[in-house]
Amino acid sequence: MFSKKRLAAAAAVATSAALVLAGCAGGGSPEGEPTYDPDEKVTLDLAFWGNDVRADLYNQAIEAFNEEYPNITVNATFLGFPEFWEKRQTEAAGGGLPDVMQFDYSYLRQYSENGLLLDLEPYLGSVIETDPLPENILSIGVVDDTTYGIATSTNAWGVFTNPTLLETAGVEEFAGGDWEDYDDWMGEVTEAGAGEFWGGSDWTGRIQNFELQLRSEGKNLFDEDGTPGFDEDRLKEFWESGDDIRDGVVVPQQVVEELNPLTAFDAAKNASEMTWDNFGAGYLANLGESYTELGLVAPPVTKEGAKDLYLKPSMLHTISAKTEHPEAAATLVNFLVNSPESGEIFGTNRGLPASETALEAAELDPMSQIVKDYEESIADRLGDAPPVPIVGYGTLEEKFRVLGTELNFGTTTVDEAVTQFFSEMDVVLNQ
Repeated sequence: MFSKKRLAAAAAVATSAALVLAGCAGGGSPEGEPTYDPDEKVTLDLAFWGNDVRADLYNQAIEAFNEEYPNITVNATFLGFPEFWEKRQTEAAGGGLPDVMQFDYSYLRQYSENGLLLDLEPYLGSVIETDPLPENILSIGVVDDTTYGIATSTNAWGVFTNPTLLETAGVEEFAGGDWEDYDDWMGEVTEAGAGEFWGGSDWTGRIQNFELQLRSEGKNLFDEDGTPGFDEDRLKEFWESGDDIRDGVVVPQQVVEELNPLTAFDAAKNASEMTWDNFGAGYLANLGESYTELGLVAPPVTKEGAKDLYLKPSMLHTISAKTEHPEAAATLVNFLVNSPESGEIFGTNRGLPASETALEAAELDPMSQIVKDYEESIADRLGDAPPVPIVGYGTLEEKFRVLGTELNFGTTTVDEAVTQFFSEMDVVLNQ
């Protein structure tokens, strides 16, 4: 049922290359409430990224789908993540995207604004069930007031901790508090680690932590129209708040570079790491058999009562604007997102299921249960998701990270970093 296409590494497209996507006219909104005629025989192309394990799960899901919809033939293909997007970009330029696609959040605005994705609004509540999807989940796939994607799974920003290292250090789990409290806690762990391990990494090197603070102030990183929610002084303030921890508290940047491609947390050199909560299984796999569990707690608080956290999609499903069978494609999307069969088959392979019906049917391993419990524990801090990332967000995220490493190495100053970031941002926003 699957055809696997392997692309040579030499064919990788340079990240700086720009692709102009050819817009395509959609088929327009259906008249009346759309429904799929089960007697209509159609063929759909489905594309996703992943590996052989995920391919087998999709194979099982399609077989279950065909038990209910025997007249819909689904031809599925998969690639690794970079190759998947190279293929989609080539198809987009030629106007030939697959009917249904597993989709990454960072590409949603680019493809929707170029007219490449189907408006799903007419299918919501009819072909695509919305009752199992909370409003804050449905809103994730909205660009310019139009729904283009349905989240299959979600994750949230959190702090992973290593209980084994904390026990060695004789330091309790981070009990919560503000950013200074977290810095002090990391300092205790670092002192106890005596050069063998550290309390954590420089959190000012991650743009998500800056976003967290801005959301506490009622702002976004970028508004719907691309306007930044910060100026040079606010970014300078943020990066300067890391001056003290860069001086002997967090893991040295040289150690981080020597461990690459592992992170300091993967290598048991950090007792904590701020990242998305779906990283847990990967951390445990890299840490090895000596480490059997992880902690997961909420990030520091900037302002009490603020709705600074949000659920981000691990991935979404979208439909090509040029599909000849929109009702059948929407029926497949609904099954892959909402059905109990999908939840039972995929479990947490695609992340914690976003649909309540799929989540109820999923068998959760211990790490997935920790993530589920964590997301429930931060309910009072969860706000609406920010606007879908601007085109070029990935470039800015990487620039932010690189400047963070340079600050840690001491090869640039905060003022220089701010100037460089705003110069890069000016290019991205005006291209």
